[in-house]
Amino acid sequence: MVEQLLIERLKQGEESAFKDIVESRQGMVYNTVLGLVQNAEDAEDVTQEVFIKVFESIRQFKGESAFSTWLYRIAVTTSLEFLRKKRRKKRFAFVTGLFGDNNQPAYDPADFVHPGIQLDNRENARMLFQAIKKLPENQRVAFSLHKVDGLSYQEVAQVMETTVAAVESLIHRARQNLKKMLKDHYNENR
Repeated sequence: MVEQLLIERLKQGEESAFKDIVESRQGMVYNTVLGLVQNAEDAEDVTQEVFIKVFESIRQFKGESAFSTWLYRIAVTTSLEFLRKKRRKKRFAFVTGLFGDNNQPAYDPADFVHPGIQLDNRENARMLFQAIKKLPENQRVAFSLHKVDGLSYQEVAQVMETTVAAVESLIHRARQNLKKMLKDHYNENR
């Protein structure tokens, strides 16, 4: 009920309502974005972009799903758009570099570790996040929302606008792909 009043106040253009939504949901959005973009600075920028989109499109929120579902959807979409733009920039920088311009391609840091990971698990987490990054987009989103953000299959299905069965399948395939990718790493560390 409180959230509905907050949303209505935001639809009326009240800045204090926007501030309240940002304060109450910033951590959730940041963690979701961070799990997908895997860079703290980029996650901060994308999180700000998510809240700008929320502010600009709040009137389009009809309440057909939970506000959190709508917010997750915006966070995922904005993160994926950011990653696509980043890949295009890298390709352009690489091609430009081939033709003699001194632009160097930007590389993702290979040592990303989500801040919530225990110190003794950092190396394993680093390998896992590198592998997650290589998953097909839908598998990466479903896996991250379920395993990193802790959403249920039903909640992931709502965010991704698909069925629970499709989410189960995506997560199963993600696990299988991750197993294949990480097999060598874990065999070496036994």
